[in-house]
Amino acid sequence: MPVPARAGTAARPADPAPRRVRGLTLFRSELTTTFRRWRTLALLAVLAAVPVLVGTAVKLETGDGGGAGPGGGGGPAFIAQVTNNGLFLVFTALAATLPFFLPMSVGVVAGDAIAGEAHAGTLRYLLVAPAGRTRLLLVKYATVMTFCLVATLVVAVFALATGAVLFPLGEVTTISGTTIGFGEGLLRALLIALVVAASLLGLAALGLFISTLTSSGIAAMATTVGLLITLQILDQIPQLHVLQPYFFTHYWLSFADVMRQPVYWTDLVRNLELQALYAAVFGSAAWARFTTKDITA
Repeated sequence: MPVPARAGTAARPADPAPRRVRGLTLFRSELTTTFRRWRTLALLAVLAAVPVLVGTAVKLETGDGGGAGPGGGGGPAFIAQVTNNGLFLVFTALAATLPFFLPMSVGVVAGDAIAGEAHAGTLRYLLVAPAGRTRLLLVKYATVMTFCLVATLVVAVFALATGAVLFPLGEVTTISGTTIGFGEGLLRALLIALVVAASLLGLAALGLFISTLTSSGIAAMATTVGLLITLQILDQIPQLHVLQPYFFTHYWLSFADVMRQPVYWTDLVRNLELQALYAAVFGSAAWARFTTKDITA
């Protein structure tokens, strides 16, 4: 028989371990649900196909032994290096997918995070369970961040595999003209993938915030992707140069500075700081909206 607490004795606080367990269980469940959706698998398949198509196109273009030198079609510096070292296909593929394919995929997943549950009628069920709105929102954002990392690694891994099959591997010539070993080049490729994934965190927070404003997953996804495209267009208008450093898209391609010797950290740090700022602002806005929202579906 339990012994009642003596008068004047403060009750012991509840053990936080069950809450952590419930949070981890909810996170695992959310990850499983997200990555089992056909839409998510289709997005990852498209991302995996991009480096394969780029590598195949470069191989066919240079199959006659001609390089990508002057008069050979030109193109970004990374593409010119692919035929000499397949590792450069990783950098090329990330540069090709970052302006649109990767952020579009993140925008779709983030925009559907809350609005999709509301549209399907499962949001009230999730909140009836002992999850809590704040914990549910954190789990949703953690799931979107995980998708950012997985999507970026899918591009990098398929690019590395395609580059290894179609082109030689070896020492890497940096943008600065120096040479580093293949092992160090591989580590820099991993660092670039992590930087690219981190570059999408501001967009993820923005998409999550938009997802709390509507009960239509399609509307949230379309709005997120539309804002992304709008910002990228505004980032190319010279008259807006004063505002452009504050767009979360502005420093996305700064990952190329990892391939300099020594690494240029200035724009890389600015990019990460900007993503953290957007994540904090729109994450807070999403929390303020979601915790006071009247859930009717």
